Amino acid sequence: MHKCFSAVLVLLLLLTGGTSCLLAQAKPADVQSFTLPNGMKFLVLEDHSIPNANMYLFWKVGSRNEHPGITGLSHFFEHMMFNGAKKYGPKMFDQVMEAGGGSNNAYTTADVTVYTNWFPGTALETIFDLESDRIRDLNFDDAMIESERGVVLSEWRTGLENSNYRTLHQQMLSVAFFAHPYNWPVIGYESDIRNWQKDDLQQYFRNYYAPNNCVAVVTGDVEVGQIRQLAEKYLGPVAAQPAPRKVHTQEPPQQGEKRFMIQKDVSSPNLMLGWHVPQATSPDYYALSLLSDILSEGKSSRLYRSLVDGRQLATQLSSDMPVNLDPYLFTVFAAAAEGVTAERLEKGILEEIEKIGREGVEERELRKVKNQQRVKLFRQLETISGKANHLGTYEVFFGDYSKLFAAPAEFEKVKAEDIQRVAKQYFTRQNRTVGILQARVD
Repeated sequence: MHKCFSAVLVLLLLLTGGTSCLLAQAKPADVQSFTLPNGMKFLVLEDHSIPNANMYLFWKVGSRNEHPGITGLSHFFEHMMFNGAKKYGPKMFDQVMEAGGGSNNAYTTADVTVYTNWFPGTALETIFDLESDRIRDLNFDDAMIESERGVVLSEWRTGLENSNYRTLHQQMLSVAFFAHPYNWPVIGYESDIRNWQKDDLQQYFRNYYAPNNCVAVVTGDVEVGQIRQLAEKYLGPVAAQPAPRKVHTQEPPQQGEKRFMIQKDVSSPNLMLGWHVPQATSPDYYALSLLSDILSEGKSSRLYRSLVDGRQLATQLSSDMPVNLDPYLFTVFAAAAEGVTAERLEKGILEEIEKIGREGVEERELRKVKNQQRVKLFRQLETISGKANHLGTYEVFFGDYSKLFAAPAEFEKVKAEDIQRVAKQYFTRQNRTVGILQARVD
């Protein structure tokens, strides 16, 4: 879309305060859905504005599906899936795709593993051929497994060394959760990474990389009939498997504040606070998401104005209300300014949050973050990749891709009293976990 035209639409959206134009480029009826006999579901959205297309494969497997002894396997397959199968050998997945003008990537979370392919519409059949090859006949070569094991171990080490946020977040999960498998990091534990066996990988692949455990989203310069034909030809023959066992463990309510401390070579303390909050399908998701924006989205946000610009207690601040299948954590992360103690910074953060629970928020403040949410979603849905990722996300996490089109209205329905209510309900001391990362003391 031309940038000037895009800017006009965004301005119109903000001035009108409406939501209907946000998704005017597509509507639920434009998304065609079908399911193969083997259970693999496809969502197709035709968009002929550019001669390109993409395919996002949402595999319903993440670290929450693991158990002690095999933690990190979901992330490991993000590596293994690019290392050869029966027809296309090691490294050929990338080579063939790039030769056809395409590219790819993948990401793993606690709940899903998603493989992303971007390509010219003319390469569509090649993409189906590549995907069917690795889904049906992935190569479990011993040398390749050991090579990727080394890569993941290196990623595990450097991630903790280079990121204070990651160090705190990993420990936060292990302290805040003691029953639910959100307890361990997506990348897994080092001892598990070193000790997976080939049998572990093969069993995990059979359990979770079955077509009936996948939602494929195709958007761009394609036709639904063409996608159905290619899906039946290349992916239809892949056999379904028994449905994986559901994760039924629920985290018991937290009975009191939890605290932990990590010592590391840092110039100033870093702090993370976490509160248990509901999953994405909860009616409170939208209010909590807007509360996160009120706290930390932009320089006019509550925490930034108070703790960075105002009292100069922090140099960095963020909050996160993630999208998850099960109840997870709302987190606030902060890096203290020079000479500021973790205790002083923590007090400042809690004062701002408790103030919202006590006094609520202004309508102007709420209007601002609602506008930000609409514009953010609008910009993400300008691209075919953004459409594919959001359609898959809403199908898997919210239970129905059509809820994507209702999201602007759901945000719009949130009232100031809803923000105040969720702040009071979830941001209690009893429900809180606090982590401090500070300099080592000899």
